[in-house]
Amino acid sequence: MSGAKEAIAATDITGRNPVIYSDFPDPDIIRVGDVYYMASTTMFLMPGCDILRSYDLIHWEFVAHAYDELESTAAERLEEPGRNAYGCGMWAPSLRYHDGMFSIVFTANDTQKTYMLEATDLAGPWSKRVIEGFYHDNSVLYDDDGRVYIVYGNMQLHLTELEPDLSRPKPGGLNRVIAQDDPESDLGYEGSHIYKHAGRYYVWTCHYRRGHRKTEACLMSDALDGRFVSREILDDDLGFHGLGDAQGGMVDTPDGRWYAFMMHDRGAVGRVPTIMPMRFGEDGFPILGINGTVPLEIHTPTGAAERCYAPLNGDDDFRYDSDADGDVSSSMLKPFWQFNHIPHREAWSVTDQPGSLLLRGVKVTQSLNHAWNTLTQRTVGPRCMAEVAVDASKLKTGDFAGLAAVQGYYRFIAVTKTRDGAFRVSVQGKPRTDGSIWGDGDYDNPATEYDSAELFGSSVVLKAIYDFTDKKDEVAFEYLDPASPNPCWTRLGGVHSLYYTLDYFIGCRIGLFLLPTEECGGSAAFSAFRFFGPEETPELQ
Repeated sequence: MSGAKEAIAATDITGRNPVIYSDFPDPDIIRVGDVYYMASTTMFLMPGCDILRSYDLIHWEFVAHAYDELESTAAERLEEPGRNAYGCGMWAPSLRYHDGMFSIVFTANDTQKTYMLEATDLAGPWSKRVIEGFYHDNSVLYDDDGRVYIVYGNMQLHLTELEPDLSRPKPGGLNRVIAQDDPESDLGYEGSHIYKHAGRYYVWTCHYRRGHRKTEACLMSDALDGRFVSREILDDDLGFHGLGDAQGGMVDTPDGRWYAFMMHDRGAVGRVPTIMPMRFGEDGFPILGINGTVPLEIHTPTGAAERCYAPLNGDDDFRYDSDADGDVSSSMLKPFWQFNHIPHREAWSVTDQPGSLLLRGVKVTQSLNHAWNTLTQRTVGPRCMAEVAVDASKLKTGDFAGLAAVQGYYRFIAVTKTRDGAFRVSVQGKPRTDGSIWGDGDYDNPATEYDSAELFGSSVVLKAIYDFTDKKDEVAFEYLDPASPNPCWTRLGGVHSLYYTLDYFIGCRIGLFLLPTEECGGSAAFSAFRFFGPEETPELQ
């Protein structure tokens, strides 16, 4: 392989970047035998810690979520006014395989703890314990001599030796600062990945120079107690609005080639994984991509070219076999579903009304941010679409049941029951009050209604069309009224902008929700959920 042109073997397959056009941030990828595994950040979504599998670095499928819930706190359960875990929960996992055991180490900013999950099988079961100390955006290294280290930090990168079981820092062990970024940087070094290769130690990390897009740097040393030399190894935006590709690491293939993986900021759809060829220069530093850029077309080796991968998004008719106790838990749902925060078991079911997701109103709130049991799955770029049928006959006055674009500045279409017992469909959203990337922190106020229409009956089919083409970042809503004399799809409320903001810190999600604004006791039944990918979704006009 050369730095100017990617070598292609007869066994290679071809893919395109981003390899997953969906929000799988902070990826960490390892290879065990001929299989690659990825762990990704899931923040406040439950079940959490997505684990994916691939045989070619291009196509991926779910293996499991590593936990059903992180900590059963009031914030993670949305149980108290003003308490939530938005922008928090699990961050930046370090995935490793050592001595027959898989491990995932990560921190949670709401609990201020560092967690370690362990399993002999990635499908679980996983055990969970807490490591003494807080290690932001960490990465773990099992060295050849049996010692274990963790690198972590923001702006200032620390390297700390841990006990062999990772329970706490090792007394008298190595504990040092290995790098200090420019204090004038917009964002200092973070998102580290540590490796050992050919006797050298490598720490990959991202940063923002003042006024410049995100880039990737690599720190290299011949010894962990020696001097680390830093070099920028990637400064590219894939031709996409100056948004950088960074915060990744490296992985080798069974035939000895090397690839780098990163995440690319992609607007409202989120942060998406990319793959690129790499090699080591004569001085040992990694050389990434093709002439220093991330190729849009990539070629990777595989021994499983004919493998069929389960989709990362999909339909659901909500028919599930229950467990021995007659229950269906959140972890038994199709793996592309995750609840917004820890779900409340008494308020949702897929068995009480087979063929439907039943959401019950058990907490009055004025904002979608605090609606319990909103069920979500990722959106996909450059376009995607979702449809769902809603039986609203058992709503209480003031309930809203519908389909949302879930993000800090959310938008939704929902059916609601009025005070006179009629039903109407409404498009609402949270207005953007300023241009800050941090969002406004307002989770409590009700949404603004943009448009509404009366329904002939109590059932409706709702549609959301998401368009992220060239950072268009928009959503539009339509509805079909089966009881109408002339049922047809009708656009309602125009086209709405979507935004990636750091209050939620996730890409826009599709959400099914029930929002009781006046009283408890109502319910809504969602059925025939359908997901449509880019080829089936029109561009928004």
